Amino acid sequence: MNITIYPAQKADAGVILDMIIELAEYELSRNQVIATREDIEKTLFGPDTRTEALICAIDGVPVGYAVFFMSYSTWLGKNGIYLEDLYVAKRFRQHGAGKALLAHVAKLAKERGCGRLEWSVLDWN
Repeated sequence: MNITIYPAQKADAGVILDMIIELAEYELSRNQVIATREDIEKTLFGPDTRTEALICAIDGVPVGYAVFFMSYSTWLGKNGIYLEDLYVAKRFRQHGAGKALLAHVAKLAKERGCGRLEWSVLDWN
């Protein structure tokens, strides 16, 4: 299996939204997702966005995504990255896609001189 990670583009908005919905279903919160494809296009890929997204593909098929944004630590006096979502479709888990996405975000944090990388998950996940 060939895992690739690349910056998401506006054309990926539908794929990202589908995976957001899958994640919400996994977290038993599907009814809380009100975002539309247009919302994702505007907020992730609009000219004023402060948020970034990555797509993880296995053999060319998108199987996961990560969404993150810059944060700031007053105590460190440095920027950081807050990882909002990291998701891999159930049938593609256990192939290293999640680890590859997390490693990619960590590499970006290091390259950008960030003081930390933060991510919160549900206690049962």
